[in-house]
Amino acid sequence: MIKRLRGGEKQHREGMAYLESLPRNVVTVYIPLAIIVFILLFPFYWMGITSFKTNEELYGYRGLSALWIHNPTLEHIRHLLFETEYPRWLWNTMFVTVTSTFLSIFCAVCAAYAIERLRYKGSRTVGMLIFLAYLVPPSILFIPLSVMVFQLGIFDSNWALILTYPTILIPFCTWLLMGYFRSIPYELEECALIDGATRLQILIKIVLPLSVPGLISAGIFAFTLSWNEFIYALTFISSAENKTVPVGAVTELITFDVYNWGGLMAGAMLGSLPVAILYSFFVEHYVSSMTGAVKE
Repeated sequence: MIKRLRGGEKQHREGMAYLESLPRNVVTVYIPLAIIVFILLFPFYWMGITSFKTNEELYGYRGLSALWIHNPTLEHIRHLLFETEYPRWLWNTMFVTVTSTFLSIFCAVCAAYAIERLRYKGSRTVGMLIFLAYLVPPSILFIPLSVMVFQLGIFDSNWALILTYPTILIPFCTWLLMGYFRSIPYELEECALIDGATRLQILIKIVLPLSVPGLISAGIFAFTLSWNEFIYALTFISSAENKTVPVGAVTELITFDVYNWGGLMAGAMLGSLPVAILYSFFVEHYVSSMTGAVKE
């Protein structure tokens, strides 16, 4: 009986402590979190409502009435999809992004496996130099790359972007996969070598299946960076039909000094959907892989 009374008093004290800490949590956790979420999501909300407003409503709003839609319309989206080259820009962006992502992941896997698992002299130095290459600003790299693009005769084509994007994707992907490959026990490879497996078989059947979260994280990073890249796409592509979404929306939807805000916001909204969908499917793998890379 005494134990029950003591247990009840303990639960009562814990409950009171929770009630006492609740206001503190509201001030220190929930309110700051709500402010951060509002700051992060408000641009997307504004982009969405602007895409469905009429031109009269866009330029004739008064006060807080700009925060909602009175007369929704699909005119901006219809104009974007049927009267501009936007569908072609989406296809160009998707083709360039997917191709450059797979090419970068393939090169990063080969480089990371060679650095971390073959154990040759100077492998750590090579890995550090590869990561330092990621720190070089693209605004400096595009100058020598433009000379190479012109010499290869691929200017104003998708291949100009496919072959230049890996220069900014491979270093980080290699560094990320190095951390994941390092966490795999080397004894697994030794057992496979004793059983007669080749290095290629070990990579495909042992290392890669154990590194799926790291591969997903590197793929998301490469996909996002390629999708949003602007400098190379602006420099190496000149014709309107070959442009990507980030460049085409800025250069083709603005006529002299007239900004078609409805079309610009609709283009930005449609262009951000593939990346948002990709993150929604693989966000757990992305977070876990990044956490593992930091621990390493």
